[in-house]
Amino acid sequence: MTAAELLSIAAFNEGAYAQAFPSFGSERTGAPVVAFCRIDDHEIRTREPVSEPDALIVQDPTLLHQVDVFGGLRPSGYVLINSTRTLDELGLGSGRATSTASGS
Repeated sequence: MTAAELLSIAAFNEGAYAQAFPSFGSERTGAPVVAFCRIDDHEIRTREPVSEPDALIVQDPTLLHQVDVFGGLRPSGYVLINSTRTLDELGLGSGRATSTASGS
């Protein structure tokens, strides 16, 4: 959630409209959290979850094979994964615009 909030604040400071919000299920404490960030040149009126993202940031690479992380990602979408491992080491290959970077 913090990353989505920081991204929205950065966009707002650059003159864009932005919103960030989490999506919590009824899962137990410690369950994966999904956070959304919308950025646009125009006022954002919707408050619905993002179903077709342009980009994904995966902070916990252990989730890559546990949940459908890439579900709904646009074909031209970009993925950034917090990992020092290569895409092949993560079992992802190179089918889309994906990068890894250590952010920890």
